[in-house]
Amino acid sequence: MIRVFVYDDNQSRLDSLLALLDLSEGMICVGNAGNCLEVEADMRKSQPDVVLMDIEMPESDGIEGVGRIKSTFPDIKVIMQTVYENEEKIFACLQNGADWYILKKASINTILESIKEVHAGGAFMTPSVAMRVMNFFKKTPEPDKKMDSLSARETEVLQKLAEGLSYKMIAAELNISYSTVNNHIKKIYEKLHVHSLGEAVAYALKNRSK
Repeated sequence: MIRVFVYDDNQSRLDSLLALLDLSEGMICVGNAGNCLEVEADMRKSQPDVVLMDIEMPESDGIEGVGRIKSTFPDIKVIMQTVYENEEKIFACLQNGADWYILKKASINTILESIKEVHAGGAFMTPSVAMRVMNFFKKTPEPDKKMDSLSARETEVLQKLAEGLSYKMIAAELNISYSTVNNHIKKIYEKLHVHSLGEAVAYALKNRSK
């Protein structure tokens, strides 16, 4: 059973997400809130596996919230949701440790698939968001020695993640097993000194070789 906590200050959308989770086999909503003022207490009390995090919220927004969650509860997966395809906000979320990022207009199936995929250790980013992330650093490459330490295959896997492919999609495209993809990701974490897929992708885009 996947335990999900939802942050959203829009009551109508929050009600829809709660109903969706209640009707989805293998998922349960363990709590919700309209901002991240008490995010640490929320996490301790509900102990979720995955957090659906709105970005635009009053007093304490999702960008701050994901950073606070990841600094104290690094194993909790956080999926950012927003109506905006804003490159700077997307990147800020990834830098703060967000595991992935989808648009609020995403379909019900996309939302559920993102929860399942991220909970299983995979990555998830809608194609339009992936393109925004890629575009954000097109004009400002900053080569870094840590990137040079990645093997050709690890670099290839990381590139696929930046393009928005899930673990399963990468395995199929590169003709390797899911576990092999997972092993490559673990090595990428170690070499780049990061702790989440979002951080890895953000690091790679900011410090990629020319």
